[in-house]
Amino acid sequence: MAQTGGAVKFTTVKPQLMVKAPKIVDAVQFYKTAFGAVEAGSACCPQPTTEQGLPNILCAVLELAGCSFVVYSDDSAPVGSEGIGSQLCLETEDVEAAISKAVSNGAVAEGEIAEGGGACCGGRVGKVKDPFGYVWLICSPSNNCAVKCC
Repeated sequence: MAQTGGAVKFTTVKPQLMVKAPKIVDAVQFYKTAFGAVEAGSACCPQPTTEQGLPNILCAVLELAGCSFVVYSDDSAPVGSEGIGSQLCLETEDVEAAISKAVSNGAVAEGEIAEGGGACCGGRVGKVKDPFGYVWLICSPSNNCAVKCC
């Protein structure tokens, strides 16, 4: 059972940039070219998505200025929108306690905690929306994003 009163220690803040699936390869290339980001890893579906046979990238971890961020595909944006938005990912060993603490301070839990294949890059992940409308993923640390695309 998660404890709600104690301090929760986070190990990483990892911004996540959501991009429509057909644009994710372009987005990753842009961050690499324009800002000098280095691709630390990515995860992709086994089948290509486009006529050109490009990999179907689900998420890519990029490193920039000593920090890392994730670019991942999300087609939930309304048609015609450019940037879909962003969310922050906090990594911790105690996902339940972190979500419970956020909820007790005014956040709203969104959905259930996902594990393994239901979570980007594996591990465990839950989602909360803070009182200001920002979405936070609370995740267990995982190195599965270091897997290179086929």
